[in-house]
Amino acid sequence: MTPFSIREYVRWGDVDAAGVICYGAYVRFIEIAETELFRAAGIPYGKVFERFDCWLPRASYKMEFRKPAVLDEQLTVNARVGRIGTSSIALEFTFDDELGVRVADCNIVLVCVDRTSFKPKAVPAELKSALAPFAG
Repeated sequence: MTPFSIREYVRWGDVDAAGVICYGAYVRFIEIAETELFRAAGIPYGKVFERFDCWLPRASYKMEFRKPAVLDEQLTVNARVGRIGTSSIALEFTFDDELGVRVADCNIVLVCVDRTSFKPKAVPAELKSALAPFAG
């Protein structure tokens, strides 16, 4: 497996009045990591939909919070492909603080669907192949 990670700061818009990251702000970190994972796989996310005539909506989104992240803290977001099924892709994310302490974990499932009917369709072989190095 090729390791993939990004580093991103907890910003003002991510925190509450106590300076602690709000749970919904993790979505921004996940979207950055997911986008960059696809770019590293050689298929920029913005091109996936046109190229494969599909959408990849989220069918599942599971977060576990371990400790609070705070304003201006830089988090490392590690991303990997957990599993590629017939019509779904499971992505796994871990969030570590600057000392390497786990802050949170997230697992999401994307379902490959037809852009017109929104019915599940097979994950294209080319997409599976591109993401394979990031599976583990």
